[in-house]
Amino acid sequence: MFGAGYVGLVTGSSFADLGHEVVVRDVIPERIERLRAGEIPIYEPGLEKVVERNRDRLTFTLDVDEAVDGAEFLYVAVGTPPTESGDADLSYVWSVIDHLPETMVDRPIVVMKSTVPVGTGENVRRRLDVRGLTNVGYVSNPEFLAEGNAVHDFMHPDRIVVGAFEERDADRVVDLHRGIETEVVRTDVASAELVKLAANAFLSTRISFINEIANVCEFVGADVVDVARGVGLDHRLGPHFLKAGLGFGGSCFPKDVTALKQLAGNSGYQFMLLQAVWEVNELQKRRVVQKLTKHLGPLQNKKIALLGLAFKPNTDDMREAPSRVIAYRLLSEGAEVRAWDPVAHPADLPGIELCDSVLDAVRDADAAVIVTEWPELATLASREVHDAMARPVIVDGRNLLDPVAAREAGFTYEGIGRPRHASPPDPSRDRKPERRS
Repeated sequence: MFGAGYVGLVTGSSFADLGHEVVVRDVIPERIERLRAGEIPIYEPGLEKVVERNRDRLTFTLDVDEAVDGAEFLYVAVGTPPTESGDADLSYVWSVIDHLPETMVDRPIVVMKSTVPVGTGENVRRRLDVRGLTNVGYVSNPEFLAEGNAVHDFMHPDRIVVGAFEERDADRVVDLHRGIETEVVRTDVASAELVKLAANAFLSTRISFINEIANVCEFVGADVVDVARGVGLDHRLGPHFLKAGLGFGGSCFPKDVTALKQLAGNSGYQFMLLQAVWEVNELQKRRVVQKLTKHLGPLQNKKIALLGLAFKPNTDDMREAPSRVIAYRLLSEGAEVRAWDPVAHPADLPGIELCDSVLDAVRDADAAVIVTEWPELATLASREVHDAMARPVIVDGRNLLDPVAAREAGFTYEGIGRPRHASPPDPSRDRKPERRS
């Protein structure tokens, strides 16, 4: 049985599922109280059951000493948001490291789960040594959990990456994951740090690429769904993250693209590809306004329903969500904006009316925009919705609907990179939302 301090919630609860004892420490009293009461402060499918199942092995505390007392592994799972310069803000990381007790028995290992710039491990190692904590090991063990699928991803990962300064520390972290069948990538700390940034940057590149192809499709009359399928069947490429839409958002892709671009620039190399990836993504969100104007003319006083606010399904996360950009662009055009989401109910969207149901959002609306591919929206092109709208216009920002069926139901339909003759979706294909980090 193992103890653990400074553990992030998903990581900590999932380690408990492996039979380990876990202490989760946070600095926000309200969050700890909710966790002690069995309440999960984030929306993550399956997480509540994991916590309840392992209640006897989980401890939640505000006290650093309690968290690290007897712990063999000190997991750091804190946010590293971008600063104004684009560099990662490591203040939370340093707060964790600097609050470690001066005296710890045996050889606890600091395991870095947070996404950090290359070189952070070296700096942490120096900082520990300066404080006399030479008996504390250090391992980089980046996480690859997709929000909305995090519990499954922990128990069934594509790989486990372990980068260490000393082999004995790597051995112990690898052994900690005993019971999880997957390939283990053992490497140095710098390489492990770069794996996470490179993976998210590459996935972001695929999304921006297929969105560019979708935009070309709209000019030449091709169907991006068929194009993506044909490309994805190439065994050298695969189908993942070739789904055209409104661009990527969330807490990882935008931050990690910026961080890797900034890291390269600080090192003297200009990562031009990532600059283009970022620009494509920003422009893609704004193309919705052009599509609406095409069908409605000037948007002044038009009523627009935004369906879905979270950056992807199965999460309430609205960090860098395309819905934010779209909503405020519409407001700037003078539109009246309503919004619906089954789990994301933000309090920081002034000027936008939040609705309890899809039907409430679309009632008397001049257009509806599918922003997040929630399953509830798969039947949007219904007679009830048609009759409720002032104008039955649907801009399908996630290509969730069958264009032919939507038009036959009386809707003016426009997707992303889909022509008027677009064929119905292939029923043999999995229509589940893409797993995005």
